[in-house]
Amino acid sequence: MKIFSLFILLIPSWLIAQSQTIKKSTSTGKVSPATNKPITKKNVDGFSISGLIKGFPDGTNVSLLNGQTGAPESETTLTNNTFSFKGKLVTPDFKIILFDKKPPYITLFLDNSNVQIRGVKDSLEIAVVTGSSSHNDFIKLNQLLAPYEKLFSSNNLNNVQEVASAMAAIENFVKRESGSFVAPLAVIRSSQLSPEIGKTEELFNQLSTEVKNTPMGNYVAQQIVESKRNAVGTVLTDFTQADTSDKPVRLSSYRGKYVLVDFWASWCGPCRQENPNVVANYNRFKSKNFTVLGVSLDKTKSAWLEAIAADGLIWGHVSDLQGWKNSVAQLYQINSIPQNFLIGPDGKIIAKNLRGPALESKLESILK
Repeated sequence: MKIFSLFILLIPSWLIAQSQTIKKSTSTGKVSPATNKPITKKNVDGFSISGLIKGFPDGTNVSLLNGQTGAPESETTLTNNTFSFKGKLVTPDFKIILFDKKPPYITLFLDNSNVQIRGVKDSLEIAVVTGSSSHNDFIKLNQLLAPYEKLFSSNNLNNVQEVASAMAAIENFVKRESGSFVAPLAVIRSSQLSPEIGKTEELFNQLSTEVKNTPMGNYVAQQIVESKRNAVGTVLTDFTQADTSDKPVRLSSYRGKYVLVDFWASWCGPCRQENPNVVANYNRFKSKNFTVLGVSLDKTKSAWLEAIAADGLIWGHVSDLQGWKNSVAQLYQINSIPQNFLIGPDGKIIAKNLRGPALESKLESILK
């Protein structure tokens, strides 16, 4: 799990609420020099959300979640199929509306305006969201990327032509919508398709200053900084840490092998969910000069060892049992888990943060 996570990226695009029509906003007659778009009148007093969702019983919990972290910001209950929220945003941002504290979700990009949501319990994925100009931009981006959904869902980037087409579409969106508060999401999507941090930074630099300073803009800036650190092609700094038997293990002792340096912890739900994938790839490729070295951010040795046994993690493991203060995590400035580095026999980083199908795809390409 991340100290700072982008919850919205965990939600498949087909679950994102759509608007039937994109309504024209009220124009002041002036044009913004930064975006070349009409300047619209907004409800500067804050936002209001008026929802009509059929199919849930009265009293059903409705939560408004932060789209960056997934944390609840406000809660209410359904009465006669209706609910409402009011508040004020510093900048437009992602919000998630959750019913009965379980999926599916309604996802919207909210600004300080009057928003209406209409839908049915059994088809929340097609709930209609109107009233937010930022959400309209969100819909535009989703529609633009819809033909490339398989690239994002499978992380299979072997189709070079399709990846190039998707990147071109994203670049055009960022250039056209540099003042849109949704534009940082387009930059994030581009980083999912290309490991070249230079391209991500190039797109980010096109965004307006106001957009860069939003929570999502700050997230992208943080990811750029982190990507430059321990960059692909550089030698991963050596370290020594104790294994499960308290014997010191040096990363450099693995030279000559392909190694997945995997940061995880017994208490990290996403890590434990990813472990079966790592196990499957270890078993498939271990005969091809590949292994895994787990670095745990646990604090309790018993919990660490129990998780290793329960998940069948039969490779090498190290930890100093200092949690987030783990010396290796601090050396690499790790602030989220699961996180990993795939290094080659020469110790150089080949790829980072390979999860799900992306790990198998990368190993297949180098361990033929």
